[in-house]
Amino acid sequence: MLEVSDLHVYYGGIHALKGISLEAARGQIVTLIGANGAGKSSTLRAISGLIKNKKGTITYKGQDITAMDPVEVVKSGIVMSPEGRRIFPHLSVEENLYLGAYSRSDKDGIERDKEWVFDLFPRLRERKNQKGGTLSGGEQQMLAVARALMSAPDVIMLDEPSLGLAPLLVNDVFKIIGLINEEQGKTVVLVEQNAFAALKIAHYAYVLETGSIVLQGTGEELINDKRIIEAYLGG
Repeated sequence: MLEVSDLHVYYGGIHALKGISLEAARGQIVTLIGANGAGKSSTLRAISGLIKNKKGTITYKGQDITAMDPVEVVKSGIVMSPEGRRIFPHLSVEENLYLGAYSRSDKDGIERDKEWVFDLFPRLRERKNQKGGTLSGGEQQMLAVARALMSAPDVIMLDEPSLGLAPLLVNDVFKIIGLINEEQGKTVVLVEQNAFAALKIAHYAYVLETGSIVLQGTGEELINDKRIIEAYLGG
């Protein structure tokens, strides 16, 4: 469904991605794990069209989207919930959600999806008229994910959705990621520093180090791999 082949990205003279190749099949949860600066977020930003690659291709549903601008990437069915939430703090929860659907014109579908995300995140329904900036950190993360879902994507990319959250809320976030995948059939590409939680729900995973993929396998294989246990799972 989504395939990245030999992707190279530079920030000035810094070679951030050094020939990344990966794929996410329809209906899978694929996770990227690795230390800060490994290239995980850069991979998502390149797929989104937010940064341009020097070499390599990005293919989605058989179409080359490498040179596509970010708006067209969203319209094609790929959306990203960025690290740091980046909600609109002075707009209400409901207004943030409607902005997530800016690329759509199907009013009935937008309303149905709004009700679906309110069912998925009941706290957002309770706070739908509240300014985004007054929400707790966990609620803002829920809003960021819900806003991304409002574009009706086939592929949702989540960049560090559990960052800075209390352990109880982290559990909630991962349960919701599972529901998005299982109930709606969304393909999920997950960048996450909580390696154990990410591998536990992943169908397939890639381990990045300094811009390169150094290990890959099913979530179950990697969660039991001695190298991963020692490097990322506190073993």
